[in-house]
Amino acid sequence: MKLTKQSHACVRLEKDGRTLVIDPGGFSEQDAAVGADAVLVTHEHPDHFDEGRLRAALEANPAAELWTLRSVAEQVSAAFPGRVHTVGEGDAFTAAGFDVRVYGQLHAVIHPDLDRITNVGYFVDDSVFHPGDALTVPDRPVDTLMLPVMAPWNKVSEVIDYLREVKPRRAIDIHDGLLSDQARPVYDRMLGPQGPGGVSGAEHGRMVAGESRELGA
Repeated sequence: MKLTKQSHACVRLEKDGRTLVIDPGGFSEQDAAVGADAVLVTHEHPDHFDEGRLRAALEANPAAELWTLRSVAEQVSAAFPGRVHTVGEGDAFTAAGFDVRVYGQLHAVIHPDLDRITNVGYFVDDSVFHPGDALTVPDRPVDTLMLPVMAPWNKVSEVIDYLREVKPRRAIDIHDGLLSDQARPVYDRMLGPQGPGGVSGAEHGRMVAGESRELGA
């Protein structure tokens, strides 16, 4: 499987000539989802779901399909009949040749005064886990964790504890669009082998937008 990091929380996965894109939001590239055979969206916040980017992908490929939660599906299903699928925690399905399991129910708490929206995470091919905007722990080992490192709803101590609990083989930063260049080395030290995140034993990595790597054994 080939993984390409797009800007912020968007990830592109390729296998056997087919492409799966997760969370092409407003902070990702305009064409982040174009060329996808399947798109997954974790929740409705605009940095994860941008209707224009999603429509561009579904219009470019008439066979492309979308899997997402109800709040997003309701906004686009009428325009793409039969191609939008609503999912929730515990569901399992195959999208573009990738086996996907759904975990989680709610977005992390931003502030007690704000209502919590729904959020789901996607575990792809029992290998790559993208939690969206939550620190959800799957019930099975994770090879590659897409790690949301910086958001209005988290702090670095929570990210470290999440890394320790999941114990992935590798963690790759996502949700990093709000980080300045000065902040990135700080997070690297905190989450890397010499920092408190190193207790997890995970290989921690950061990829620039557009960078790809092969995920193997």
